[in-house]
Amino acid sequence: MSTPTRERLVTAVAELMRTHGYSAITVKQITAAADAPMGSLYHHFPQGKPQIAAVALRESGAAYIQLLPLLMDPHEDLAVAVSSAFADAARTLAESGWINMCPVGTVAGEIADTEPELREVVAEVITDWIDQGTTYFVRRGLAEDEARDLVLAILSALEGAFVLGRTLRSAEPLLAAGKAMQARVEAVLTRAEP
Repeated sequence: MSTPTRERLVTAVAELMRTHGYSAITVKQITAAADAPMGSLYHHFPQGKPQIAAVALRESGAAYIQLLPLLMDPHEDLAVAVSSAFADAARTLAESGWINMCPVGTVAGEIADTEPELREVVAEVITDWIDQGTTYFVRRGLAEDEARDLVLAILSALEGAFVLGRTLRSAEPLLAAGKAMQARVEAVLTRAEP
């Protein structure tokens, strides 16, 4: 069974934004990557590239936050879980040939001041990541304020490490960020002990 055209278009634009950013891609590239006629993009997304980009960012963001429990639940020790998630990201980045890992982070830095509607979509996605991440860490035993602070630190460290890793063609920034976040979690857990 073939994938519906709308889904192929959204997947194509997410992948193109992940590898090229938002500004560098064209509607023609999107339809070619989706193996879809040009008119189908405007049929499904009458407002064109900004509309399909917004949908792709929301759907990608929703998918990426699902990695949090998938990567961390196998580890009983929360500090080890965080470090392991960074190590997994480092391995994936290296195996991918140093391409962008997430279209949300890629687009966030690129369009923050030039595409206000997409900046709002990215902010919405990141706010959802913060909220869901906070809920996750509360379930893992942290107080809500500490959980939120930790999620913000992890997201900042992860996105920054992705940029450094891609630029240096090295997993070292992600591994170093993972160690730093592991130490932070250990400190939070130590403070929480009775």
